[in-house]
This record gives sequence, structure tokens and C-alpha cells, in this order.
Amino acid sequence: QVQLVESGGGLVQAGGSLRLSCAASGRTFSTYAMGWFRQAPGKEREFIATINWSGGYAFYAHSVKGRFTISRDNAKKTVYLQMNSLKPEDTAVYYCAQGREVVTTTLGYDYWGQGTQVTVSS
Repeated sequence: QVQLVESGGGLVQAGGSLRLSCAASGRTFSTYAMGWFRQAPGKEREFIATINWSGGYAFYAHSVKGRFTISRDNAKKTVYLQMNSLKPEDTAVYYCAQGREVVTTTLGYDYWGQGTQVTVSS
């Protein structure tokens, strides 16, 4: 089975930055798309960003476009989410996931990490 482990979350002030990492175990990481989602209390899991197998294409939710950047390092089997200009409404548990294609719904992803908490204070 594929295991995904997120790290890098924490408490930051509004306007600050965080870089999340997701380390994958498995021999076929480089052939799959990767995505980031988040879930705030009382809300459904929300799409944030996705990136194709080569890292040459990425797609973002409108709410984070221009502030967040997704990238990947296939040699390290790691996907990243650079988050800048953070807002209190970005507060959520952030999850990485592995899927077959660059899609924006949870249904398109087969493996999920345990999540990492991001809290943005005012």
C-alpha cells in the first residue's frame, strides 16, 4: 500500500507563510498525480491544488490561486505546498492525496495522508 505523510503545519499570523510537505512511500509515485485538500471544522473537504506526474501542469482552486504553489520532487517522492499571504480562513487540516489524473474531487484520489493542522491567527 501507498503511505502519505504530511508535515510542516503549525500556527502562523495572518500574512505569514508555511511550506507543507508530503512524503510518499511506494515505487510508482512519479506516475501519479498528486493533490492537496483541506477541511475546516463543520465543512466538507475542499480541493486546493493538483499537479500532474511530471510537475509540468498544475491547477488551483480560485480561493488560493496566486497565493499557494504546488510542486513535486519525484526523486524524493515528495510533493510540496508553499502557502503565502495566509488568511484566517485558510485555517484547516490539510491533506495530500495520490490519484490517477489531475482532478478536483476527492473521488479521483486513491490514497490519503493523515493530515496536518494549519492555524492562521488574526
